Amino acid sequence: MYPSPLTKRWRLRTASNNKRIIPAPAACHRVTQSATQKGPQLSSLKLLSFNIHAGTTTEKYRHYLTRGWRQMLPHTDRIQNLDIISELVSEYDIVGLQEVDSGSLRSGFVNQTKYLAHHAGFPYWSHQSNRKVGTFAYAGNGLLSRYEPLEIVNHKLPGAFPGRGALLITYGQGPDRLAVALLHLALGRKARAIQLEYVSGLLQEFKHCLVLGDLNAATDSPELEEFIGQLELQTPTAGLLSFPSWQPQRAIDHILVSNSLQVTGQAVIDIDCSDHCPVAVTVELPGALAGLSAIQDVHAVG
Repeated sequence: MYPSPLTKRWRLRTASNNKRIIPAPAACHRVTQSATQKGPQLSSLKLLSFNIHAGTTTEKYRHYLTRGWRQMLPHTDRIQNLDIISELVSEYDIVGLQEVDSGSLRSGFVNQTKYLAHHAGFPYWSHQSNRKVGTFAYAGNGLLSRYEPLEIVNHKLPGAFPGRGALLITYGQGPDRLAVALLHLALGRKARAIQLEYVSGLLQEFKHCLVLGDLNAATDSPELEEFIGQLELQTPTAGLLSFPSWQPQRAIDHILVSNSLQVTGQAVIDIDCSDHCPVAVTVELPGALAGLSAIQDVHAVG
């Protein structure tokens, strides 16, 4: 079940370059501070994609200017926001994070992906650092997972300006293995098209794939339409307005799903801890993965 609007501080709104890039293995960290145990076998997978804006609340466009210092320096609300986010993400199986800080001055030198994994009870997490501004900010993508990935590969995305990346995570083996791509695409259409072409090449070999991220475009944009057509993806989050969080007007945060998978639910969640709202999708697991058990009961750090 999704979080109840009566007991949580959020609510649901349902759907109506030519430069050679060398991918590198990414670390998958195991939370080991307390005992874990296998949970019941799962037949479905609950997914969440969330641009957390490094845990910074934005309530008006002018705050990008008047509160811009919060993107470079620490502030008292950040940990409180992370705690609220950890409560939200704890109800999902795989979470893709964007604009998550890996331990700079602004975050109090806290790796935010690790923090959320510990506090939300995720046994596996990985972080991809993409854009570093001295010691002030170090942003990237993050993965939280209740399943143990077979492989995680760190890809730097092409573009005129560096600082964009993709995490490619693989679960299971054989023809029914599942690929999950976590992305944060460029603001410009031309750059996004190049990046999506690169990601399409990564996913062509997979029968089952999921794409989670802040794509900075609606699903009917030319570059996304081509990408979706190439990979035969469903668009359950099309039309779910996620930005800006205080008055959503654009559907730019997405979870795209292979046609081989059945979507059984989708939603956008109102929450005031970022300038984006997260989007959620539930899918039925492919046969070879349906028998896996998630790791559960990792106790939160006090």
